[in-house]
Amino acid sequence: MRLQTFLAHAGISSRRSSADIIESGAVAVNGKVVLEKWHPVEPGVDRVTLYGKAVSTVSKLYYVLNKPRGVTSTVKDSHAKSAVVDLLPRKLGRLYPVGRLDKDTTGIILLTNDGELTHRLTHPRFAVAKVYVAKVKGRVLENELKKLSEGVRLEDGLTAPCRARILSFAEDTTVCEIEIREGKKRQVRRMFDSLGHRVLDLKRTFFAGIGLGDLEEGEFRKLSASEVEALKEMTYRAA
Repeated sequence: MRLQTFLAHAGISSRRSSADIIESGAVAVNGKVVLEKWHPVEPGVDRVTLYGKAVSTVSKLYYVLNKPRGVTSTVKDSHAKSAVVDLLPRKLGRLYPVGRLDKDTTGIILLTNDGELTHRLTHPRFAVAKVYVAKVKGRVLENELKKLSEGVRLEDGLTAPCRARILSFAEDTTVCEIEIREGKKRQVRRMFDSLGHRVLDLKRTFFAGIGLGDLEEGEFRKLSASEVEALKEMTYRAA
């Protein structure tokens, strides 16, 4: 296996960023610094280090799940009847949710054992995009939508500018789509609450460019190699 591919498979970075890391002199194979991205490596035999720390050869797993209502997104919660990790087969090993969704919010959540990528996808510095569809009480006006997009004042501070649009009206409700790049607790619900519109139903449809596709609630699928590569490119490019 090429060293560049080895680092990417180990979850260190994307293939492109792995090449830069190798060329910087930060990687050694069996104690010798290697500068060529094509340098051959035999997983399980050769010892690869990054800044002197061994690179784990544990296989990295990446899944996307459509979280149902009532399921928590924590790994373990003594007060919860069901958690997202319970919806995946135990044979997959230990996986962890990337960020959180409220118990009453449905939609996309990623699960992985790649701690470095999880950190980058959830750290505020990387401003990863999250798209929600919210059904709210009352008719949302255009000036209220503008307030949302410019930022509203919550008890923990002003929200960052976001993208928001109205999808439809029905009797005394409005369906809106909102894209945020923050991760404040129950943020979307509180943003609409600040305008006097209670959220009746909330679904996250996209996370970091990954969509639900045709996944039904409770269903999951493995991310493709190209999707994983795109996630790594996104976060390492923003570093």
